[in-house]
Amino acid sequence: MTPSALKRPLLFSLLALGLATATASAAPAPTDRQADRWDLTALYASDAAFDADAKKLSAQLQQLGACKGQLGTRLKSCLDLVADARKRVNTLTTYAAQYYDQDTGDSKGNQLNQRAALLGNDFSQASTFLQPEILALGSKRIDAMLAKDKGLQLYRFQLSNMLRSAPHTLDAAGEQLVAQFGLATSSAASVYRTLANAEIPWPTVKLSDGTQVRLDQAAYTKYRGDDNRADRKLVFDAFFGKWKEYERTFGETLYGQLKTDAAYAKVRHYADSQSAALDADNLPPAVYQTLIAQTNANLPTLHRYFKLRARMLGVKDLAYYDVYAPLLKSDRSFPLAEGKQMMLASVAPLGPDYVKALTAAVEARWMDVYPRPRKVAGAYMNGDAYDIHPFVLLNYTDNYEAVSTLTHEWGHAMHSVLANKAQPSIYAPYSIFVAEIASTTNEALLLDARLKQARDDDERLLYLGAALENLRGTFFRQAMFAEFEAAIHGKVDKGESLTGEEITAIYAGILKRYHGEAQGVMTIDPAYALEWAYVPHFYHGYYVFQYATSIAAAQDFAQRILDKEPGALAAYLKMLGAGGSAYPYELVKAAGVDLASPKPYQALVARMNGIMDQIEAIEAKRGK
Repeated sequence: MTPSALKRPLLFSLLALGLATATASAAPAPTDRQADRWDLTALYASDAAFDADAKKLSAQLQQLGACKGQLGTRLKSCLDLVADARKRVNTLTTYAAQYYDQDTGDSKGNQLNQRAALLGNDFSQASTFLQPEILALGSKRIDAMLAKDKGLQLYRFQLSNMLRSAPHTLDAAGEQLVAQFGLATSSAASVYRTLANAEIPWPTVKLSDGTQVRLDQAAYTKYRGDDNRADRKLVFDAFFGKWKEYERTFGETLYGQLKTDAAYAKVRHYADSQSAALDADNLPPAVYQTLIAQTNANLPTLHRYFKLRARMLGVKDLAYYDVYAPLLKSDRSFPLAEGKQMMLASVAPLGPDYVKALTAAVEARWMDVYPRPRKVAGAYMNGDAYDIHPFVLLNYTDNYEAVSTLTHEWGHAMHSVLANKAQPSIYAPYSIFVAEIASTTNEALLLDARLKQARDDDERLLYLGAALENLRGTFFRQAMFAEFEAAIHGKVDKGESLTGEEITAIYAGILKRYHGEAQGVMTIDPAYALEWAYVPHFYHGYYVFQYATSIAAAQDFAQRILDKEPGALAAYLKMLGAGGSAYPYELVKAAGVDLASPKPYQALVARMNGIMDQIEAIEAKRGK
């Protein structure tokens, strides 16, 4: 672990789940009041204030240079300096990012982003000496220093985590060599992004209503769920047909990334690339293994969902292009004020203090609410400004999905509020392994509240259908991606080559198994197996599985909180407040959910079956 890796970015986004389009909608917002935009003066009141803080950071980095070779006598003061400098660079970076995202066409935002990136790089360069020197001191010397200096106790876990990496850390010359090669081995993802987002000549298709659509990634996301089945097939055929033309090229870029991951794992003395990736958060391999095993054991539940989807859509031969079609249409509108009240009512089981803090936060201009031209797309929470507060970006559109997204992102924000309140800045940042639990637990509470207040079966079906698709997309789909990643990494770790055609074949086999082709549940056109090339997450190895583990944990936490199980709420809130002060697996386990055991995955599947029971009961009542 490098010093820069001690701090993980707290940008938690629905873009990562593939739930947002690539560009913000240009539709007019219901309102465009200043009250519905975030107030960045909370970070810096003026350009001069930003400049002044940047100068303070530069001065701190100069001071940090004097710590080189001195950690044996100045460890606490140097760690204090690093912590404060990191906090400052995070605030600068947050301001630049939020300024840019509110209007991507404003050149000032781009300049701020570039400047913040340079400052971040300066910090990383200035602090690179930290871990090698701490490892050189060794655990015995560090333990003696901790015993002698009570003020150093703050850094006990941080130091322990750094020392844990000793078996996988090279000598100074080796680390320098690895760092140099890092500049030359990071091109695969960059080439992918450029080709996939800027250079592919996307096809134009004519929909059944005569609409001409340039089928780029944003348009695919929009039209893949079209009401007209022939249009859905047209969109899938054209979109993945274009990816097929670049199968060899994307095969090379992904193979290049896999080779890089395998090489770094080997150089750092890991058994394989999966072990190296999981070790970053000290996650036991059993978490990954149990997730895949339990997902496969419960594929009949996924197949049951697809059969239910086919019946509700009135389709006898369900195809892959039918997966995104809405189960039912609803014209009901949920204006922001109502959405806020729905969210606040739903989190009441988390206690009055939680509700009070969230109520104040949603009215305090911490979020940018509505879509507008040039605003960045999707939804996310950025909690990096430790001394200020989190910032939430939405593109609220007055439908139920928007209310769910509001609830999701504020779950992240409250996680940061609680962690920032309870922890010093070095331990406030938390792992994605825990982060998505906070957001999806709140979504589960929202569903429970809405079902209790639904006025009729149509409204119940709206909520049940949304929850069912969320479980399908966040658990089963992400677990499918995780199994695919394990398969392709495993081959390269063993020294085998992979072509684009071979990657497609591997993905096709997994895709067909998950979607029950052999059982007659769904037909998978081989052309759609090019989907692997469309998913950018595979260039960030062993990342997406945490969405699946998190939603499983969230279902467990939510149910125990709703059941008022003694100690469940206190343990859950303690986990959120712990931030990154302990290893994430241990934090979740201490709160009552062991993600290396089958139980949470079985609980999720039981919940999914329960939702389908309710939907089928409503359908049966209607004679369907």
